[in-house]
Amino acid sequence: MWRRRKLQGNFFDVPAEEDPEVHLGQLKRFSLRELQVATDNFSNKNILGRGGFGKVYKGRLADGSLVEVKRLKEERTQGGELQFQTEVEMISMAVHRNILRLRGFCVTPTEWLLVYPYMANGNVAWRLRERSEMQPPLDWPIRKRIALDSARGLAYLHDHCDPKIIHRDVKIANILLDEEFKAVVGGFGFARRMDYKDTHVTTAVRGTTGHIAPEYLSTGTASEKTDVFGYGFMLLEIISGQRAFDLARLANDDDCMLHDWVKGLLKEKKLETLVDADLQANYIEEEVENLIQVALLCTQGTAMERPKMSEVVRMLEGDGLSERWEEWQKDEFFRQEFNHTHHQT
Repeated sequence: MWRRRKLQGNFFDVPAEEDPEVHLGQLKRFSLRELQVATDNFSNKNILGRGGFGKVYKGRLADGSLVEVKRLKEERTQGGELQFQTEVEMISMAVHRNILRLRGFCVTPTEWLLVYPYMANGNVAWRLRERSEMQPPLDWPIRKRIALDSARGLAYLHDHCDPKIIHRDVKIANILLDEEFKAVVGGFGFARRMDYKDTHVTTAVRGTTGHIAPEYLSTGTASEKTDVFGYGFMLLEIISGQRAFDLARLANDDDCMLHDWVKGLLKEKKLETLVDADLQANYIEEEVENLIQVALLCTQGTAMERPKMSEVVRMLEGDGLSERWEEWQKDEFFRQEFNHTHHQT
């Protein structure tokens, strides 16, 4: 188990050779020199992306293996260091084929670095919206597999880690794709551990606009159902290629929240408007409908109504979706009737 140290007190400052606990399973402590050589001294030509954390570089280690090196911003903040510490602790605890594996880290008085395997096909957001013309769009079978792989990863965090892990920032930018388009869940900077006897944790709100569950936004109360909500929006983005929250839709007299827009089109049976144009109608309508149904079940306004991620996995595998969807439709009908009557009153 990770030996926690105070953030202000040198969390990782003990030299690797003097601390037997820094090698957690396959987790290695790299020297700064190793990572400088691997990334050509953090050359701009090796930058894969930028985020709130800092920059991510492509590198090649001495053994020839490709890696991604995540470098904390130069201006140190306690929040940034806490995020770094959280990511190391969480990801070293979670070992699953659909969870991003941390190969190692490096900490010096001037640098905080995380080392991951190289993900040849980037993240899902990039593949959907920023790919070059030379790269083919994600086809429907790959999108289905991304949906199932990421659901399995989240179900593992919730049901098989002790204590369980709440991700708190589930979005397509945090789903990464290897050379075979197998999806893994990454981006653990906002994750929190939660004891099995607890139903929720109360924290400062973290996450991405459009993906944050209403109960979390209003009260700061996060639970595994917060992740389910984010996953539902992620599914809708994978299907439609659109953003969870987009004011441009409002300008076209549509709903700016993606699930409201999707709900309306599903009711009107306008799948061709809803599905990503990049698919060029190469998809199976029934499968699209099933994925949309799962997404709408996941994005219900009340946490208690949403399924668990383990139930989502089963529904994606073809078990129990039709019954759950029928129940949702009845509830939705009564909700609309009540709202209509209440509005008239």
